[in-house]
Amino acid sequence: MEKTKVNATIRKKIEKSGLRQYQVAYAIGVSKWTLNSWLSIPLTAERKERILKAIDKLKTE
Repeated sequence: MEKTKVNATIRKKIEKSGLRQYQVAYAIGVSKWTLNSWLSIPLTAERKERILKAIDKLKTE
């Protein structure tokens, strides 16, 4: 049985948006390593909202 990756939905949204994780990290004011750490564990509601807003904003730029 394949283990489901934590935050797979957000990872896919970043990928489908044509963005890189470092771009999203920069937009929310953290390092790419910090964002990668956040995505490896269940996100708090606040972090998830910050990331999703940044993705949406970057897609429109």
